[in-house]
Amino acid sequence: MTSGGRAARSRGSTLGLLLLGLVAVAALTALGVWQLHRLAWKQDLIAAVDARIHADPVEAAGPESWGAINAAHDAYRRVRAEGRFLDDRATLVQAATGLGSGYWVMTPFETGNGFTILVNRGFIPADQKQAASPAGAQVVTGLLRITEPKGGFLQANDPAADHWHSRDVAAIAQKRGLAPVAPYFIDADATPGDPDQPVGGLTVIDFPNNHLVYALTWFALAGMAAVGTGFVARDAWKARYWNS
Repeated sequence: MTSGGRAARSRGSTLGLLLLGLVAVAALTALGVWQLHRLAWKQDLIAAVDARIHADPVEAAGPESWGAINAAHDAYRRVRAEGRFLDDRATLVQAATGLGSGYWVMTPFETGNGFTILVNRGFIPADQKQAASPAGAQVVTGLLRITEPKGGFLQANDPAADHWHSRDVAAIAQKRGLAPVAPYFIDADATPGDPDQPVGGLTVIDFPNNHLVYALTWFALAGMAAVGTGFVARDAWKARYWNS
C-alpha cells in the first residue's frame, strides 16, 4: 500500500471515530435530558398523590364516572361510601406487609346507589380466622386503588381454585357473582376496635425517584465521550498540521 493510501485510510478511521464520538455525546446528552423530564413528571406525581391522600374524602365514583377513572388522576384519592358489607362473598388475597405474611380481606360493599365496591378491609395473619364485617348500614372511608389484574408475587390468580395473589376486581367480581361493580377497590382506613378485625390503613405509598441520579450519570458519560472525542480531534489536527 502506498503512503497516500495509508494516509487516506488513517483519515477515514479518524473521521469515523469523530462521528462516533459526536453521536455518543448527542445520544448520552439526550438520555440525560429525558431523565430530567422524568424527574419533573415524578415530582408532579408525588405532589399530586400527596394532595389526594390528605384531602377530605369525596363520594366514591358511580357508574357514570367509571370510564374516566385512571391511575394518573385517581389513584390514592380519598373516598367515602355508604352501604352494607356482603360478608358471605368476601375474598382472601395473599399479602406481604410490615406485619408479616397473610391475607387482605376483600369484602363487597353494596352501596345505597345501586352498585358494589370491593373494599379491602385490611390485613389478617395467615393463621387468623376471618372476622365478620360490621353488620348493618356502614360508612367506609379510604383510598381509591386501581385494580390489579392477572396476579402478583410472580404467580397468576387461580379463580377456579379461589387462590388470589392480586386484587383483580373484575375476576373477583365474576367469581363472586357481583354486578355492577366499580372498576376500582378501596383500601379502608384503620379503625380502632376489635383486635380480631382486619388491620386497615396499611397502604404503602412509595414512588422511587432516582431520575436525578440517572440524569447526572448520563451527563457524566456524555462529558467523558466529549473529552474523548476532543482528544481524537486534537490528535487529527496535530497530525495534519505537522504533516503539512
